[in-house]
Amino acid sequence: MTLGHILAIAGVLLAVVLGGIGSAKGVGIAGEAAAGVCAENPNAFGRCLVLQALPGTQGIYGLLVGFLILTKIGALGGLVETSVMQGLALLAAGAIMGFAGLFSAIAQGKTAAAGISLVGRRPEESGKAITMATLVETYAVLALLASVLIWIAV
Repeated sequence: MTLGHILAIAGVLLAVVLGGIGSAKGVGIAGEAAAGVCAENPNAFGRCLVLQALPGTQGIYGLLVGFLILTKIGALGGLVETSVMQGLALLAAGAIMGFAGLFSAIAQGKTAAAGISLVGRRPEESGKAITMATLVETYAVLALLASVLIWIAV
């Protein structure tokens, strides 16, 4: 195992762990709001569940980037030569996804919680609540795109 491999694996850790932490935190924030709304109105469960699930995607994106990096260095089927520069690029790809996933999932959880509160008061406005929460998702998707472009370039 070379320094390039170690740097790439550090990128995997950043993408997976930070994305997972952000998603867990975001889903938890939204879940707390959903539990309050569903206690008052059990019929709102389906609408609340959609909003609660949205911050979980950043963890999925982080896992995807982690797998892509592992495949690039051959960690899943025989290591391939990975230079320090390639390792640094893959570390950057993981860091981009990890940090963007961490912060966007938490922000999305807060936005989803506000949307859940809206749904609790006005269930017919769930489409607006989902739209507001998915706007935050844009930045996680952009980070995913940047990470994939770096992965392709390496």
